Amino acid sequence: MVHFTCDLCGKDLNASGDSRYVVKIDVFADFDPNQITEDDLDDDHMEQISEILQHDESCGRDETIEPARQGFRFDLCLCCRAKFVKDPLAREGIKLFDFSNN
Repeated sequence: MVHFTCDLCGKDLNASGDSRYVVKIDVFADFDPNQITEDDLDDDHMEQISEILQHDESCGRDETIEPARQGFRFDLCLCCRAKFVKDPLAREGIKLFDFSNN
């Protein structure tokens, strides 16, 4: 049997019999096809691609580069689901900090 716990509060969702809510978040770079111009289509980018590939082969993969797309999945209980839906970016939690103007 698969065991589920709430990823925010840690509540055992199997034992409590409560509903389980799944939150999926996709983070990816935005692409605006309207930013491509006719000049972009006329350029021959094979030289640039070759340089990039040679650089990657000589240096190896740089682990500091963030992936172009990341996905997240969270299991939430009913209470944490309500909190998440009310404030999905946790802006209220940020307001709790009161920094001085030093």
